[in-house]
Amino acid sequence: MAQANSPGILITGATGNVGRELAKALSAQGVRYRALVRTESTSNTLSRMAGAEIVTGDFNDELSIANALDGVDRAFLLTNSSEHAEALQLDFVDVATRRGVKHIVKLSQWAADPNSPVRFLRYHAAVEQKIRESGMDYTLLRPNLFMQGLLAFRDPIITQGKFFGAAGDAKISAIDVRDIAAVAATALTTEGRAGETYNLTGPEALTHRAMAEKLSHALERQVEYIDMPPEGMKEALISFGMSQWQADGLIEDYAHYRRGEASTVASGVEDATGMPPRSFDSFARDYAPAFS
Repeated sequence: MAQANSPGILITGATGNVGRELAKALSAQGVRYRALVRTESTSNTLSRMAGAEIVTGDFNDELSIANALDGVDRAFLLTNSSEHAEALQLDFVDVATRRGVKHIVKLSQWAADPNSPVRFLRYHAAVEQKIRESGMDYTLLRPNLFMQGLLAFRDPIITQGKFFGAAGDAKISAIDVRDIAAVAATALTTEGRAGETYNLTGPEALTHRAMAEKLSHALERQVEYIDMPPEGMKEALISFGMSQWQADGLIEDYAHYRRGEASTVASGVEDATGMPPRSFDSFARDYAPAFS
């Protein structure tokens, strides 16, 4: 059980897109939580949120993770998708088990499968299995492509009216990260979510060109999607500083999209929260200032 005066919830990945929205959701509900950050300099926004306790730690430092889990009953597990992600998350599960954590909510990925040709989906599946075997309660969240992924193309959208990808004409049921956070908050704060796997999508499947059209409407100026050959995109990603491993993984992800394997619309958001997921139109309206 959580210690007296200690938040019973730990958020890892607290400074990322999903982690920040989860922190906002818990604060809005009046829930106390602990947010794991690598350095105090990255915690300014989090430290101002109601109910937040900031703790510094590093997934590579087992002792710091054990300290962060002190008094924690429920943990939200999220790391960057690097070549080390699988090992770091597996180690986290081991430490959480030893520290007496009762429930892990893991951010996984749509179509996670140990036999997938996509390395990201394989490593998520391996961590899912470790959690199932740990004896802890768990909730697995498998979101599709993030709508907020377009923020990575903020500069070319502003300066050129363009964003890029290698998805072809495939439809993808992308999801707003605010809905992922809402599901995570529900799983962390309510009973009855143990053992559940939620497939999380938006309410419709769209091509990247359809996304560009909707973004154009919201911004009241033309935005164009430029489809790139996979090798050209890989070279561009590496030139922007992405590691070879991550660039290869992202190209595998896009091949997964082109095969039509991410077009299904699932009911996970509404099943978990009772609310329908946000549409891409809603995302485009809300984030229009970020692209202006």
